[in-house]
Amino acid sequence: MTITLSPLHPKFGARVEGADLSKPISDAEFEALQAGLDQYAVLVFKGPALTPEQQVVFATRFGELEAHNGVIVSDKPRRVTPQLVDISNLDENNSLLGQADRRRMFALGNQLWHTDSSFKRTPAKYSLLHAHTVTPEGGETQFVDMRVAWDTLPPKLQAKIEDLWAEHSIFCSRAKLGFTEFTDAERAATPPVRRAVVRVHPGSGRKTLYLASHASHILGWPVPDGRMLIHELIEHATQPQFVYTHKWAVGDLVIWDNRCTMHRGRPYDEANHRRDMRRATIQDLDPAVQDYGAEGKAAAVA
Repeated sequence: MTITLSPLHPKFGARVEGADLSKPISDAEFEALQAGLDQYAVLVFKGPALTPEQQVVFATRFGELEAHNGVIVSDKPRRVTPQLVDISNLDENNSLLGQADRRRMFALGNQLWHTDSSFKRTPAKYSLLHAHTVTPEGGETQFVDMRVAWDTLPPKLQAKIEDLWAEHSIFCSRAKLGFTEFTDAERAATPPVRRAVVRVHPGSGRKTLYLASHASHILGWPVPDGRMLIHELIEHATQPQFVYTHKWAVGDLVIWDNRCTMHRGRPYDEANHRRDMRRATIQDLDPAVQDYGAEGKAAAVA
């Protein structure tokens, strides 16, 4: 069957038809999907529901999976296979998380605009999120294309920020919510990294902003000035006309390119409704990106 892409938004995003992800995809189908990702940044597949094994098999066509050692250290058993990230409000017994559960409070940070794993030494290239249980209302995921954000900046601002670097930390984004309850060991395991604010997206050759709620400050700038700039850029990128909102149905799989997008989850009644989503994350193993976190290069920029 031939794969077809139907745009979901005037600027980016497409729905994929003609691909059954429960079966192995051919090289020709993969090439079509890769080209679609480079163009649209976000691709939506409408079912069928996948087993964890099927999701992992499909995800690994795009590269090496991220190792999922969570930021929070817990002695609780994992609810999902180790190759996937548990994006849910459920505990190890498939019961709703309590309001005071650290896992629930940590996960609230997913409702801030962010880019997956920008705070890790090896960031994320693609994310593939699959819906097992959805809520009757709320719980949508919103996306923006940061290439569009760059394209629509005033030229003077583009010139001002083109060579800037920002420090990213998971503890920065969680502190914005007032959640700072991390152990010394947890903090030491995920030190801050440095990322270029502007980069060239490899798949399309277009310039893109690289930002997230994890971005703490601009290297070499006074912290308040840098944070105001980051705030201004995120506000610009997330104007309503730039946002695609995905309302989930069971069986949906959405893949997005973290190198040129931001996303956020929307609130829902997590005390009364189950939301079970599972994410496969592909590592960005580009040596140039790995260099972003190197002490020597960051020091030269700062």
